[in-house]
Amino acid sequence: MSKNNTLHDEIHFKVLRLLEANPNLNQRKLAEALGISLGKTNFCLQALINKGLLKIENFRSNQNKLSYAYLLTSNGIVEKAALTARFLQRKQQEFDAIKAELESLKQEVANQKTASAPIH
Repeated sequence: MSKNNTLHDEIHFKVLRLLEANPNLNQRKLAEALGISLGKTNFCLQALINKGLLKIENFRSNQNKLSYAYLLTSNGIVEKAALTARFLQRKQQEFDAIKAELESLKQEVANQKTASAPIH
């Protein structure tokens, strides 16, 4: 998977995860939570809606008729599960790589201490 697709998947995963937990989240708050621009957030939401993973509903009981709820569709729930599995696998690989690097650095430090110990 290319780095661009990985980033794309990660953003979609985070959007679906946030909206599943908070369907009333407005685009501005969603953008803040994601750490991306409002324009990029809107683009991402439109892509997810066009793919049939999200749907929008107006709050009928809300005083602000411009308020929307972003709801995961059944396909959105399935896609979120697949994205979650890929995200978890990628994070496990990153964890394993960091763990190996830490072990290597520890060994390097231990070797340097041994090499620099004074000889009596």
